[in-house]
Amino acid sequence: MAVFFKRTKEVEGQIDEYLDCVVQAGLLFKKGIKYYLESQQEDFERHMNELDKLESRADKLQHEVINKLYLHTLIPEARGDVLGILECMDTALNGTAATLHEFYVEIPEILPDLHKLYLDLADASVSALEHTVTATRAYFRDIKSVRDHVAKVKFYESEADKIADKIKKLLFRKDIDLSRKIHQRYFALHVEKISDYAEQVTDRLAVAAIKRSE
Repeated sequence: MAVFFKRTKEVEGQIDEYLDCVVQAGLLFKKGIKYYLESQQEDFERHMNELDKLESRADKLQHEVINKLYLHTLIPEARGDVLGILECMDTALNGTAATLHEFYVEIPEILPDLHKLYLDLADASVSALEHTVTATRAYFRDIKSVRDHVAKVKFYESEADKIADKIKKLLFRKDIDLSRKIHQRYFALHVEKISDYAEQVTDRLAVAAIKRSE
């Protein structure tokens, strides 16, 4: 991040710490889904609570970074892009935490033969999120590699779409109540949505990278 933050190492460190929070959130989310499907309620709730704390820490870091960017008039030519990227990333992080809360509150019944698909879906969505973090770090450190990382995010977002579609097709061909089908589909869409949030971040990144390269 030396390209942007020659005047302060503190902001650089806070953005790095913020991105670390996003990566950790993805890992907690995947483990939380696994524990939910295995009916390990105590472990599920522990991961959900850890994710809540991580989200709060990330929110605090984001606000501190925004304040310092304005207070010290840092990177005025790219400040809007950086703030937009952080805002989109925050939406992704909040969506990740909110999805685990939805599982906790509504306690959806996930049919046993769909467990692996839900795990695969969580893995694809979190992979998209992780590559979004890598793309964001590249924006600050190695602008030429942003495009490669963006392509990986789009790959995993597409994979998440395919897995979610497979879940929906299997669900609606089962001989169970429509309400049960809709409820399980709803949660597949929520897990899939994390990859959509990740893609939204990289859409901002791609535009910002082009502007910096001009």
